[in-house]
Amino acid sequence: MAGLAEIEIRLLVEAIHLRYGHDFRDYTLASLKRRVLHAQQKMGLPTITALQERVLHEPAAFAELLQHLTVPVTGMFRDPSYFLALRRHVVPVLRTYPSVKVWVAGCSTGEEPYSLAILLREEGLLDRTILYATDINHGSLDKARQGIFPLDHMQAFTRDYQRAGGTRSFSDYYTAAYGGALFDRTLRERITFADHSLATDAVFSETHFVSCRNVLIYFNRRLQDRALGLFHESLARRGFLGLGAKETLDFSAWSDGFEAVSRPERLYRKTT
Repeated sequence: MAGLAEIEIRLLVEAIHLRYGHDFRDYTLASLKRRVLHAQQKMGLPTITALQERVLHEPAAFAELLQHLTVPVTGMFRDPSYFLALRRHVVPVLRTYPSVKVWVAGCSTGEEPYSLAILLREEGLLDRTILYATDINHGSLDKARQGIFPLDHMQAFTRDYQRAGGTRSFSDYYTAAYGGALFDRTLRERITFADHSLATDAVFSETHFVSCRNVLIYFNRRLQDRALGLFHESLARRGFLGLGAKETLDFSAWSDGFEAVSRPERLYRKTT
């Protein structure tokens, strides 16, 4: 028998789906519960049912809840060995294309697409690359479009950039402005930020590389398989897929659709 909190959460996500079209019904219950309870506390509400009532009647409250439900831990050049693997295994193949399309799914506030734009700039590919960076959180997308990150994060970002094989001074890519670090507009010009849900939307473009890291861990198996199916459909023949350190294609419905390029870095290639 489900506990009261679990019942309330199921009713909440069903209400969100009916009212706003955002589908969290196939997110893992453990991650949803943790985030919903955190949102309930931060919004000063006595129960999840009270949270549901407020969200249903106040779109601004839903926007606030969405921040709690969708913003993961992120950073520039997070897991530097992943970016080293991209330089080694993916970049040489991308160089063979006259133009390149990259999809960063679940881009949050933009650290990942900016990291990839810097890597592609250093590898001489950015000028012929379009990066699509998607998320369901409009607030996060707005922040990503600004290209401004906290100055006090730059030291950690610089360290990971260097470990990821960076070839320049990281400070070359940003200037101190607006109380933060404003990244080079020529990086931002190569990134198209867009609203896209892995739970409900279809593929929107053919791509050569999809990076979706630390997103699938919040999905149940059914939604993981749906997302992986979208990536497989989006990727051109022999395209690449990058996942997060705790994510895998093993035991998924799409395990035969990809082969491992660098298993420790969760880097895969479409088999057809």
